[in-house]
Amino acid sequence: MPPSPGFDSAIFDLDGVITDTARLHAAAWKELIDGYLMRRDEEHAPFDPEKDYRRYVDGKPRYDGLQSFLVSRGIRLPWGDPLDPSDRETICGLANGKDRIFHRVLESDGVDLIPGTIRLVREFRSAGIRVAVASSSRNCRRILDRAGVSDLFEARVDGETLAEAKMEGKPAPDMFLEAAARIEARPAFSVVFEDAVSGVEAGVRGKFGLVVGVAPDESAWSALRVAGADLVWLQDEMEELDAELLTTWFSAREHRRASALAHWPEITHRLCRARPVVFLDFDGTLAPIVSRPDDATISAHTREVVRRVARRFPTTVVSGRGRDDVARRVGLPELHYAGSHGFDIQGPRGPGAAAGSGGILEHRVAAEIEPLIQEATREVRIALAKVEGVVVEPKGFTVAVHYRMVTEGDLARVESVVTRTVEAYPELRLAHGKKVYEIRPELDWDKGKAVLWLLEAMGLSGPEVLPLYLGDDVTDEDAFQALGDRGMGILVSTTPRPTAADFQLQDPREVTMFLEKLLELESEGC
Repeated sequence: MPPSPGFDSAIFDLDGVITDTARLHAAAWKELIDGYLMRRDEEHAPFDPEKDYRRYVDGKPRYDGLQSFLVSRGIRLPWGDPLDPSDRETICGLANGKDRIFHRVLESDGVDLIPGTIRLVREFRSAGIRVAVASSSRNCRRILDRAGVSDLFEARVDGETLAEAKMEGKPAPDMFLEAAARIEARPAFSVVFEDAVSGVEAGVRGKFGLVVGVAPDESAWSALRVAGADLVWLQDEMEELDAELLTTWFSAREHRRASALAHWPEITHRLCRARPVVFLDFDGTLAPIVSRPDDATISAHTREVVRRVARRFPTTVVSGRGRDDVARRVGLPELHYAGSHGFDIQGPRGPGAAAGSGGILEHRVAAEIEPLIQEATREVRIALAKVEGVVVEPKGFTVAVHYRMVTEGDLARVESVVTRTVEAYPELRLAHGKKVYEIRPELDWDKGKAVLWLLEAMGLSGPEVLPLYLGDDVTDEDAFQALGDRGMGILVSTTPRPTAADFQLQDPREVTMFLEKLLELESEGC
């Protein structure tokens, strides 16, 4: 049978992925470990149920997790025997005590399911995608039964299996590979869902086709990326993840680029030898993509991070939006703005200009075309006035016709109207973006040429400069290609696609994380 372009099976960890029992485990570990540390009558920091749990315990077999934590505190105990009672001062003895505490907490607090994961599992089963669970927990069966979801999984590999088969625990891939074998799955066409660094590492080592890190919060996100997760999803946003997105990822995986977060040391090496200059798209890069362009907003946190970046490095927002519109939405007068895909450029005004700006820059390409754009905008609006969902967005030197909300039956009409309008004006041409048609001047100018012009105008075109360009749209490919080896292109996209970029970030959330890392360069010796 030829390989499918999509995936045909999925393997889920339990704690923190299917159920929100990670907090119960963390509470049980804290009660056990803090009690033991107090009995030692030594100066040791107590167990942190968030940081210590994730770093030393989460995802690992019980005995391995306890040993890992104790070693971090400089405590070394004999391993002992799995039959050791809980009052015996061995790794096995102490860890056996944790199981007793966990059962008590489980009975008193119950099991909370992660609704988005359960919905996803049901969607997979309905689509014929085989599903298994692989957890280091010896309580896996008990937890699934208590939650009433045991019947959703065709196979279960857990801590009991681990002990009986004498397999290695995570980060070794044995558990996932065994789970895949039990549902006759091919690892290369399977998805692994994990919330622990050790589990993500296990999925990577097992050569699974896609490893999805499920982060309890944003503070855990970067660690899962660094461990090798192809995608990271917040636990409370699992409702937004579906089989269609994962199938799209699989069908395009040959085009995937390395994560700019996971490969930060490599990027740092280049940045430390050059002067960074930052170029940022807006929609889909600084602000999430929304159905209506007028609803796009940049978060207060991202705005402040961009402000701090601009104080250290020359920074420009390059957008398909009109310059005034994108400048208003970003709300930082100290930046350079290149609107209308670079046809309208202006440098910072007023106090607090961006680092290295060298004064106010202005460049308007084909200003004489603007009246034609306005005329074409009127014609398109009139022709599409009765088409529901279409959004005609004038941008000064260009006009965008968004069809993201247009029904399937009206798509051909939208395309026909836009095409006829452009054909009526030899001075204009048609370009394509994400669910949008762009009417632009018929000139040899794009985001790439705008970036090169800006570098030259700012006196930053020498070999000592490293331009960074972050963008999500097909129009940003012009900039990736224009910079080539002299710069660094970073595609912002949840799924892979053909690109000239060097690295990839998943979404605007990761863009903000990347910019925060830029601000840490000095602390890294640059």
